[in-house]
Amino acid sequence: MLRIVITYLIGLTFGLGIMISGMANPAKVLNFFDVAGTWDPSLIFVMGGALVVTFIGYRLIFGKGPKKPVMDETFQIPQNRTIDTRLLGGSAVFGLGWGIAGFCPGGALPAVGSLKPEVLIFAAALIAGIFIAKALQARAHS
Repeated sequence: MLRIVITYLIGLTFGLGIMISGMANPAKVLNFFDVAGTWDPSLIFVMGGALVVTFIGYRLIFGKGPKKPVMDETFQIPQNRTIDTRLLGGSAVFGLGWGIAGFCPGGALPAVGSLKPEVLIFAAALIAGIFIAKALQARAHS
């Protein structure tokens, strides 16, 4: 039960940060990408702040921090460090989608509660994309 409560509080904190920072507002995000037009550089501070917090967190945890997480047996760290066409292609599709829609998954999911049609359409397309990608991967491996 404690794990569920902590997970909820972490998600709530993340969602509030996304909403307060403007990352759930597609117009603000699209203006950030429009460097030749109505550029809004304020999201640099949001992303920079996230990088600083992440850098400090990684140094604390993986420096002389605990050898295992409090709520799990091991840290879930990706083992594949290969930069391949799959990674580059996925990154390109992610970036194109973010630039076209003004949403990234992290910014869109907290905004689902607004029930705005554009958010719901994006979330539905995101979920459909996940299933399509999994089906394509299964097909490629068989």
